[in-house]
Order: sequence, then structure tokens, then C-alpha cells
Amino acid sequence: MRTDYLGNPVSSSTAALAAVDGFLDGFLSYETRAAEVIAAAEAEPGSALLNVYAAILWLLLEAPEAADRAAPYLDRARAAPANDRERKIIAFTDAWAADDIPGALTIADAILAAWPRDLLILKLRQYHDFNRGDFPAMLRVASAALPHAGDVAQLHGMLAFAYEQCHLLDEAEAAARHALTLKRKEPWAQHAIAHVMLTQGRIDEGAAFLEGVRDTWTGLNSFMDTHLWWHLALFHLSQGRETDALAAYDGHVWAQAKDYSQDQVGAVSLLVRLELAGVQIGDRWRDLADHLAVRADDVVQPFLTLQYLYGLARAGRPEADALLAAVRRAALEAPDFVRPTWREVALPAAEGLVAHARGDHAGALRGLRIALPRLIEVGGSHAQRDLFEQIVLDALIGAGRLAEAQQALELRRAHDPDGVPLNRTLAQVYDQLELPAEAAKARARVERRRAALA
Repeated sequence: MRTDYLGNPVSSSTAALAAVDGFLDGFLSYETRAAEVIAAAEAEPGSALLNVYAAILWLLLEAPEAADRAAPYLDRARAAPANDRERKIIAFTDAWAADDIPGALTIADAILAAWPRDLLILKLRQYHDFNRGDFPAMLRVASAALPHAGDVAQLHGMLAFAYEQCHLLDEAEAAARHALTLKRKEPWAQHAIAHVMLTQGRIDEGAAFLEGVRDTWTGLNSFMDTHLWWHLALFHLSQGRETDALAAYDGHVWAQAKDYSQDQVGAVSLLVRLELAGVQIGDRWRDLADHLAVRADDVVQPFLTLQYLYGLARAGRPEADALLAAVRRAALEAPDFVRPTWREVALPAAEGLVAHARGDHAGALRGLRIALPRLIEVGGSHAQRDLFEQIVLDALIGAGRLAEAQQALELRRAHDPDGVPLNRTLAQVYDQLELPAEAAKARARVERRRAALA
């Protein structure tokens, strides 16, 4: 019996097996070579595994047309000879393509119970859990695989990120550090450490860590490369290195696959943060919105949709109204398992985001404050969802609700005590509250931070 490099049984030919292994390792390593599976599937139409893997790659396009792009490969996979594991992978992918995510997760669990070293399915299981905000499930499946695949660096990276999303930060860092002892170029583990350090306010250490591993960011797919740069830009913003943060946006975060979902939302998220930090961004919203315009009816995932929507609204594009209408339809018509999230979380958040982008601070607060307590349901990491907290804070200040803004700012300072944008905003709020001594302290923190970098 042939096996892939992780030891899982395959029915592929010897020639196809090399392509299977290349896809698996490339996918788990976030490398561009994973995309070679498309050509490999075309060259081997009788390989069930290559064709179902090609279908999976298309589904990760995260776009309305993804299932249609995956369909021919799924058809070939179903028609090809396959072993039991491969048939289950095909069934998992069929359920995903049909938007039956609960069904797909049930099949994934059956695969992992029988073949716990199938780390591709584990990664995809975590992907769907992440999109639903079920972070304990991410930790559960990674922990279950640990006795069987503890020799694989990427598993420890998956474990680390799951720990971090569960706010188990010490465990997260330990798992990520172990991954890096097994493989220094393990970007998901590097990413987990960046999350830990951002959450703990270890800003200088986080920037130094990412800058110290930047030489390994070679051959990465656009999501992983741009996302690591996104994290580095967040550290730079806190440090007051606005020029470096803007350069990261221009040279990396918004410089690769401008038609890809993850690159687009990373750009929206960073551009909002730059603007809220007082950075002059010129006409960058226009360029970004030119690429977001095709998302005018894209409600594939609420977390993605909310950021497309803000970018379009902030640029003054009419497609924002079309996308808001699509969100309202999703609140009525989405599959049962996700309809409450669209109706009770994504819709008020969407209305609040459009209001903020158009300068209506009271409207922003009305919508976003309904959504915030349940925002975990739309997916995204807590670092990513912090964007919405920052928008609420800006709306509080814009609406003149300065006492509430002061409370929120001081709570945030517990996690970013010397952050330059944070303390600069605090100083402005304290000025308006007629608390000059506190404003002076906040300004002094800014000056000390800038002096330390000089």
C-alpha cells in the first residue's frame, strides 16, 4: 500500500504520489507550490486524490464562484478509483461545496478518528471552526492528533494558534516555540507568537521577533506573506513607526493577490487602523475599492463581507449599498446553521460599519454595539476583530461620548501601555474632558516612546 509522506494510505500512482506530497507539504507550509495541484490534477484525471485536492484549493478561493470552479474536479474525483479514506475526503469536500458545513465537520471527525495523521483534514477542520468562532474545537482536534503526529512541526503551529485563540497564551507560545525548533520556517507558528506578543503588549519584542524571522518568508502564498507583514505593521503602528507601517501596506500587505479575499480584508483592516491612527493615506481607499467592487453580492463569509463592505463604503462606492442589501438577504435566506449569525450579528454590524464610514457616529454605535457581544460568531481572530472595537471607540469620540471613550482607552492601555496612537488619542480625550494633568501624562508616554526609537 502506498502512503503519502505523513503515512496516510493513498491509491495514487507513483507519479501522482509525488504531486500529492508536494501539495500536502506546500499547503501545510503556506507555500505557493500548493497551487501546482491544479496542473497535476489535469495531468492525472484518474487520480481521485489529486482531483479532490484541486477542488479543495478552489473552495479556498472564498468567493461565490468557488463551488463552480471546484465542481469539475469533484466530478472526476467521484468517478476515479479510491480507497476508503479518499472516498471520505471526497464526501467532506462535497458537503463543503454544498455549504453543509456541519455535515463536512462530521465527516472530518470520522477521517481524523481513523487517520489522525491526515493533517490536511485537520487544518481544514480548524479552518471551518475558525470561521464559526469555535476556538475550543480547534484546540480539541489539534490536541487529539498530538500523540500521533507530534513529529510534524506544522501540527505544533496549529496547536499554538488554537491555544492562542482560546486565550491560553503561555501554552500557545510554548507550542509555537517547539514548532520552530522542529522547523524554523514554520510561518503559522511564527504567526501564533506574533498574536501572543500583541495580546500581551510585548510590542518591541514582537516587532523584533518578526523582523528576526523575516528571512524565512520565501515562497509563501499571498495570504501568509501579507498576513505576517500585517502583524509586523501592527507592531510598528504601536511603536509610532507610522512610515514603516505605511510602507508595509504599500510594499507587502496590498501588493500581491489583489483579487484574493484574504489579501483584500487584510488591506482593509490595516488601512482602517492607519487612518484611525492619524496616518495620511491619500487616495488608497480608491485603489482598494476598485478591487472590492466585484464583492457587491459576496456573502460567502460574514467576517469577510463586513470588511469588504466597510472598504466600499469608506471609498464612497455605490457597491456598498448593494452589498448591504445582500447582507439583509442573507439574514433571511442563509443556511439554518449560520442564519442567526447573519441576522443577529452580521446585519447590525454591517449597518453600523456603513454608518461609521459615512460619518454617522450615532448610527455606528447603534449597530456595532448590538453586534459586539457576539462578534466571535462571524469568525476571524481576536486581533482581527479588534478592528471593530477600534471603530466603536472612534465613534464614541466622534459622538462626543468622551467619558465612555476614556474608559475604553484606559482599558486598552493595559494591553498596550506605551502605544503611540493610543496615548495620543488619550491625550486628546483628556484635553476635552478638562483633565490637563492626565493629558500631559499621555503625551509624555508618546514622547518617551518616540525618544526610545530615535
